This record gives sequence, structure tokens and C-alpha cells, in this order.
Amino acid sequence: MSLATVGIIFASYFLITSINASGEDSQHYTWKNVEIGGGGFVPGIIFSPLKRDLIYARTDIGGAYKWNPSTGRWVQLLNWVSASDWDLLGIDSIAADPVNVNRVYALAGTYTNSWDPNNGTVLRSDNQGSTWSRYRLPFKVGGNMPGRGMGERIAVDPNNNNILYLGARSGNGLWKSTNAGQTWSKVSNFPVTGTFAEDPTNDYGKDPLGISWIKFDDKSKKNGKSQTIYVMAAETSVAPIYVSKDAGLTWSVVAGQPIGYLPHRAAVAPDGNFYLSYSNQGGPYDGTLGYVYKYSPSSGNWTDITPVRGSSFGYGGITVDRLNPKTIMVAALNQWWPDSNIWRSTDGGATWNAFWTFGNYPEKNLRYTLNISSVPWLDLKTGVSAPEPAVKLGWMMESLEIDPFNSDRFILPGTGMTLYGSNDLTNFENPSSTVTIQPLVLGQEEVAVIDLISPPTGPVLHSSIADISGFTHYDLTKPPDQVSIEPRFTSGRSIDYAELKPSFIVRSGDASGSHIAFSSDSGSTWTAAATEPAGVTGGGILAVAADASIVLWAPGGSAGVFYTTDNGTTWTTVAGLPAGAYIGADRVNPLKFYATSANIVYLSLDGGKTFNSSINLSFAINSNRPLKGVPGTEGTVFACLQGGLAVSVNSGVSFNNASTSVSFCGSYGFGIAGPGPYSVAIYLAGTVDRQSGIFRSDNGGKSWFKINDNAHQYGSLNFAITGDLRTYGRVFVATNGLGIVYGTKNNVATTIKSTTATKTTTTKTTKTSSIKTA
Repeated sequence: MSLATVGIIFASYFLITSINASGEDSQHYTWKNVEIGGGGFVPGIIFSPLKRDLIYARTDIGGAYKWNPSTGRWVQLLNWVSASDWDLLGIDSIAADPVNVNRVYALAGTYTNSWDPNNGTVLRSDNQGSTWSRYRLPFKVGGNMPGRGMGERIAVDPNNNNILYLGARSGNGLWKSTNAGQTWSKVSNFPVTGTFAEDPTNDYGKDPLGISWIKFDDKSKKNGKSQTIYVMAAETSVAPIYVSKDAGLTWSVVAGQPIGYLPHRAAVAPDGNFYLSYSNQGGPYDGTLGYVYKYSPSSGNWTDITPVRGSSFGYGGITVDRLNPKTIMVAALNQWWPDSNIWRSTDGGATWNAFWTFGNYPEKNLRYTLNISSVPWLDLKTGVSAPEPAVKLGWMMESLEIDPFNSDRFILPGTGMTLYGSNDLTNFENPSSTVTIQPLVLGQEEVAVIDLISPPTGPVLHSSIADISGFTHYDLTKPPDQVSIEPRFTSGRSIDYAELKPSFIVRSGDASGSHIAFSSDSGSTWTAAATEPAGVTGGGILAVAADASIVLWAPGGSAGVFYTTDNGTTWTTVAGLPAGAYIGADRVNPLKFYATSANIVYLSLDGGKTFNSSINLSFAINSNRPLKGVPGTEGTVFACLQGGLAVSVNSGVSFNNASTSVSFCGSYGFGIAGPGPYSVAIYLAGTVDRQSGIFRSDNGGKSWFKINDNAHQYGSLNFAITGDLRTYGRVFVATNGLGIVYGTKNNVATTIKSTTATKTTTTKTTKTSSIKTA
């Protein structure tokens, strides 16, 4: 579907007559992640029981990873997920096949509530995640729902790997496959569905957690399959754990088990004993009470082996050393202050030793050292004082795994921002030694990116990121030294710079304190606004005048749009704009600003102080920043719409279709132009000629190069994309859970100078659009 033409005829608005037109681009792109080093929650670590160093990690919105032992890095397995299949990036469970070392399963789907219209999927790989087959389920899956740290919800029979069981959410019960995950049928005789809900009062928390983990007894083989199967249903008013001794024909409650709390995880030792962690909530970021139990199936005895009966935390990750079956470890779940803890026992839970204890308050005695030099930004500079450490061991500690082939190695998703690991765990047995813990997260990039800028000078990239704040990148190949601080936002929302004075940058975000900050030195230092308009509750969106003289801000929760001429000392309400309008600055004329709300475009000619409506767009706006002025060209502004990409060359008085080939715009941005008569390259995440992907146009949208392939699709790309204004062909793309990715033309080896403002000429053009191979 194309945009209706309104007003003027399309213009060759980027004309620079001194540069020759380029020929067809036949080069390919290389895609990488900008190095942040983690940044998101990892609910589960899964070791293959068959092969040393074959390790998988699942994330709640950022896909699944496999460990590469030769590089010491994680490899993303789901970059191929397209925008239409974005829900596949929420992984609720992983099962490494205990018979076929090459086979692995992932239970994919992000939300079970109204946020996600899609049913879940079982992904199966027969080559350790290199390629996948997809099998749709008749119900939703919740990789980013409450209880996602419990598990695992999918399990393979070790005595017949064609048989799998799957625990569903939302009251959908227990399911079984007899053909290696290709088809599924409900286990109709399983008596409960797991009715516990985190918070019945809201749409996110009211969904029942369902069947949360499944365990087979590998020693119970008969008639070609395991006879004994344990299943945990999220119940607190009745017994949660059931067992079948006849391969699922009948089910009964496991006798003697505790009732009232949720068994988050169960570790089964080689001797058959179960070790179970409990919490009074589903997690991963709540729970105030819990305990640890040992269960002996041979005797039927349950033993309370809780290390510490806490009054402010439950228990999450629990693991057994398979080479030393009486050695177990358990992690506190949401022990927020002063830090979370881990306990280790070498006698089956009869006695415990903690990773830290209190000394002379506020001192702590640590049995570990924490080295974050590989990911230095994990020191969030929060200004805490003892006994609270500057860098915490964790809080959302839902998974804790000792390597089944190496008693010295364990992996811990300690916080909601990183993975920790150690290779000298048995040092713990020596009271005079310490265990060395460090981030084990390189290669994992699991942040949700909201906004990006790549100014023509200074650091190459600045980002606004959900749950973390954001980063300034001087080097794309190394994690930054710190997050954006002073102030540090709980979530970054918007960032912009002055095109003619690019060292001036402003960012906004959600926070309990200041919501907007200013920098005059390219982000090296930041100053929070001295005041804020009344009623501000979130970062909203901002726009900076081309010469840094004025900043416009449409903050979250406020009843208007505001401007400041003194970096936030005072604020004045903008006249003529509705609250919540999307705003953007002209990149040449500091007196021009653009805005849109409810498909109406507004124009300001007095530095954003007053606006007047100019035109009603034919399609609904899209993207986090739908209106963008073109660097170096006054009065040219693009609009990202659900029906395509529009452009105005007369300061928003009228708009025309920028390209008849573009039928959907998710996000777009500009980068330095290549050889030719156009002043910028346009980058687009959207749909061109019925193909979805990432595209570049070097001629104002008349034709497009598709610059990504099916292996590099990165899910939903609706937030931000920006070209590099120094290096032709390089583009930065914000993803929702896969970090910041960037593509580089393989034949790019030089840097091109930034564009400057030029005059435009208007000519009538007959337009045809096509996709070329980049």
C-alpha cells in the first residue's frame, strides 16, 4: 500500500553537484554486535549431560545462546528470527537431548497475556542450534512472564528420546510428544494445572504459572522408556509435586512434601536424591520467604536442609556436583540487601558454608573475589556504603549450575544484568582460599535499545537502553567503562544532539530522581536539569535545536510539551502542541522544529516556542521517533508511517511519498552519503517491495539495497536505526533484546567527511523503486 501524495512533487532534495553518482553496490554486509557485555536476565543455564563444554543459556526476551569454548564467548542462536516472529526470542525453557548430543529443544514464546497474539512454538535443532525446525503449539508460551526462572518446563526421556513432556502455562496443563517434539497431545489424566498467579489484579501477573518443571528417573527404564516421572505444578494450597511410576498412565501426589511454597527448581543427584529450592512467590524479582528440602525417593523421607531461614528472601538456583553427589549449592532469590548469597554443602545439606558472612559490622567476610575488569560498567556507581558492595553478587539468582564434567566450574546468572562464572570452585573447601568469580557474559547481548545517535564528532555511538540507562561507546569492540550516570536512569528513553554543535547532547529517561540530563562534552560528563516541569514521571522524548540554543521535551506523565533555553534551569510550556506529541528538530535551522500527534504534523518557526498544524498524514505514525530532519539540509523532514515513508522538502507544509516501494516503516535514520549527488544515505528497517529487512538507499529512496540476510534479522526493529555520519555504509540498529547490532559494508575502509548544509532544487521525477543486492 502506498501513501497518498499530498502537496508538492518529489524533489531531488540532497543534491551536491560536486560528487559523482555511484554505480550499483555489489558488496555484502558484515553484521556484529556493539559490545556491551550482557545487560539482561538469563533465567536458565543448561549443560548437556553428554558432552563437555556444550552449554546453552536461555533469555527472557533475547533468544538462546551456546557456549563457544575455543573463544570463551557465547554465540546467539536466534539472530534469524524475523520481525513477524519476534515472539520466538522469549525462551521459557531449553532441553539438551540426553541421548542425541546434537539435538536441543527450546520452548519459545514471550507473553501469555494480551501483549502477544501468537501461540508458542517448540524449536528443535539437530545440529546444536545451527538450524532449527519449528512446531507450533495450541497455546501461548511466556518466556518473559512471571515464574520464568523456574524450570525446566520441557524434558526429554533419557530412555527414549522420542518422548518429551512439556509444562504449559495459563491452565493448559501437561503435554506430551512421542515423535521428538513434532506433534503434541495433552496429558488429560494429569490432575492439576498449576493455578498460582503472581498478581491476580493486573494483566501481566494474573496468568497462572502452570506446570513449571519435569524430571525423569533415568534408572526406571522398562518397555523402552522411563517409568518414573516427576512433575511440578505451581500450586500453594495443595501439593505441587506429582509422580508417575507407570510412564504416565497414572499420577499421584508425592507423599510427605511441604505445602504452601513453590518449588522453583529441583536438582537430582546421581544417587537419586532430590534437592529442591522453595520460595513463596514465582519470581524472578519477588519472594520474601523460602526453604530448601532434600527428598529421598527410596525412603520417601523429606528433610528440611534450609541453610538460613531468611525473613526477606526465598531460594532459587540449586545444583549438585555430579562428580561428588553430596556436594550441593543453593542461591538466595532476591536477597536485595546487603547482597545475595550462595551456600555450599559437601555432606548432602547437613551443614552449609556461605559465600559471605558478617564480620565486625559493617564488614563482611568474603569467601570469593569478584573481578569485573572484562565488563567494568557492572559497577553502577550508585554510591552505596558498607555493608552493601559497589558490585553485587546478584539478586535474581534463579539458576545455578556446577559443570557436570568439571567440579571447579560453575555458572550463575547472578543479577538481571550479567552471568558470573568461576573456574576454581573447589578452592571453597580450603578456608584460607577464595573462589574467583568474574563475568562470563561476553557474546551475550540482551538489552532492549530505545534510542541511538551517532554524531559526526566525538564518541561513535550513544544509546538509551531500557532497564540500564544507556552507554557511550568510544570503541565498538569493548564493553564501556560505565553506564550513563549522573544521573543514571532506570531506563533510558530518548537522546539527541545539536547537529551544528554535536558535542552538545541531551538524554532523558525514567528514574526516581532526575529525568533529563545535559552534556557539553560529547557525553563525557552530564548535568541533571536543576528543575523539571510539574508532573513528570518518565523520560518521554526530546529534541535539540541545531545550534544547542533550545531543547524541547515531551516528558512522560506530564500534561504538555516544554522548552528550555538554559539547560533545564527553567521550563516554559510550548504553545500549540497536545501532550505526548512526538517532536523533532530541523538539523540546520535552529528555529525550526517539527511535531506530530494523531497523524497531524505541526511546525514551529520560533525555536519550538509555538507550533501550528500544517498537514494531516494519510497513515498512522510509527517508530519511537517518527519525524526526523535530514542532516545538512534545511526544511527536509521524513515521517515514518505504518503505510510507508513520507518526506517533506518544505518544512512539513506538505508531504509526499518518499518511495512507492516502502510499504512499512519500522524505524529509519541517516548516515554519511556515498559517492553521488545525495547528501545522506537513508537506512530503513521495514518492508520494501514486500520484503522485510534492513535497507539502505543512496538516492533519496528511489531504489534500495537490502543489506541484511535471513541469518541476520534480529526480531522487532521498531525503535531506532541510525547511520554513521563518518563512515559510509555503516549502520547501527536497535533491537528489543538482542542488543545493538551494526552492519558494515565489506569494502569500506576509509572515512568520509561529514556533510554540510546545502541548497536544494526541486525537479519533477518519475519514480520507480527496486531492491538491489548490497
